[in-house]
Amino acid sequence: MQELNINGSSVAVDVDPATPLLWVIREQLGLTGSKYGCGIGVCGACTVHVDGRAVRACSLPVAAVTAGQAIVTIEGLSTNGDHPVQRAWDDLDVPQCGYCQPGMIMSVVALLADNPTPSDADIDAAVTNICRCGTFNRVRRGIHLAAERLRDGGA
Repeated sequence: MQELNINGSSVAVDVDPATPLLWVIREQLGLTGSKYGCGIGVCGACTVHVDGRAVRACSLPVAAVTAGQAIVTIEGLSTNGDHPVQRAWDDLDVPQCGYCQPGMIMSVVALLADNPTPSDADIDAAVTNICRCGTFNRVRRGIHLAAERLRDGGA
């Protein structure tokens, strides 16, 4: 049995310690916002936060997460989709199919927490999530809009 802190709640899961965190989140806890894409930590569809750091949950064994670490999924980012990044995505129609967007949003939130005024080069270096639809230009505009809103107090 392993204790996890998911979206502010303590949960106990009984899984093999080698089980990827993504499968614990999706299958054991029913939080399906984080997506399975590549299974090797490359595409980023599975991105969640562990202690505020963006991590690829498909390649992180649950045993690598300690009971005191805070795991946040897209479901825990905001209660009604009103985080400034989510609002920027909505305002600019960033997603096309939307499959990769929960992971993309989680990567962006972590970037903006570390760097509230990212340049395009900073974005390219930090947000390595893959979008098959190719909405990268809209993603970049969304990041800049969200950064501006966060600097203005989230308005």
